[in-house]
Amino acid sequence: MIGYVWHQEDRILEVSPVGKLTAEDFQLLAAQIDPIIRKQGRIVGLLVNATDFVGWESLVAMISHFRFIRDHQRHIRRIAVISDSPILRFMPSLACHFISAEVRPFPVGESAQALEWLEKPG
Repeated sequence: MIGYVWHQEDRILEVSPVGKLTAEDFQLLAAQIDPIIRKQGRIVGLLVNATDFVGWESLVAMISHFRFIRDHQRHIRRIAVISDSPILRFMPSLACHFISAEVRPFPVGESAQALEWLEKPG
């Protein structure tokens, strides 16, 4: 399951993956984000609270995740990833080579700082 909440009048989306993610999770997330992107052209930021991320239910779910990233990354200016996992904290440095959004990791407990970074112009 992916929980979500919008901040700043649909300018920043906070997502919280919980448990093993399914392909349907990304279809539901796309159904939430796509109308906003069509209306605004893009969103300012994506805050990924990955503290409870445990992986994917199947290979199909993982591929759905990668497709979601491919299809949406050019419509997001910045991405903040909150996690204390060494692997997830490393992913933003790798991701910046494949996506156009600026990506930055934040440790657990710094959600406010991550949101503040996403809100900054630039």
